[in-house]
Amino acid sequence: MKREKPNIPRQNFQLTDGLITLRPPKMTDAPEIVAAVQESVAEISPWMDWCTSEYSIPIAEKWLATLPAQWEADTQYALLITDAQDGQVLGGTGLNHIHPVHHLANLGYWVRTSATGRGVATRATRLVAQFGVEQLKLLRTEIIVAVNNRPSLRVAEKSDARREGILRNRLTVRKKVLDAVIFSLTPQDFGISV
Repeated sequence: MKREKPNIPRQNFQLTDGLITLRPPKMTDAPEIVAAVQESVAEISPWMDWCTSEYSIPIAEKWLATLPAQWEADTQYALLITDAQDGQVLGGTGLNHIHPVHHLANLGYWVRTSATGRGVATRATRLVAQFGVEQLKLLRTEIIVAVNNRPSLRVAEKSDARREGILRNRLTVRKKVLDAVIFSLTPQDFGISV
């Protein structure tokens, strides 16, 4: 059965646990996003094609311009991870590859180097997965992590996502083919029966 498209206004949308806040990025966030990415190239670029030393304000603005239509079409919910106290951009998360029939999505995350080791990505993962279950009515959220990406594997594990196995040749980053671990979060993981 096809999922009904939710009506979730993007403007003023936010999720918070008091320590971090997730919100849709705005065009004015481009400089801070670029600063966070540039600070983190060494750690993130081995796992994400978009993260390069050439990442710039025009590249960020091009990406930012696509986001409202994707939100409206229910195909991607991109969110910035920000500090709940001062609003500093700590990274990004979101749901994409939303399947309209099987009610599933991919969940991704990244955190700037200066904010790692504080549980930021784990908190963001739980918040965005719960949003997917409660508001998007997803039955399954998948986290796909390269087998050697130890920091992201730890985030998935700490977020209580269930490790389901290894997918061979699942990711390609800069023409390098990588095996990946698949994790999932379902409504049952949030105490919701289906």
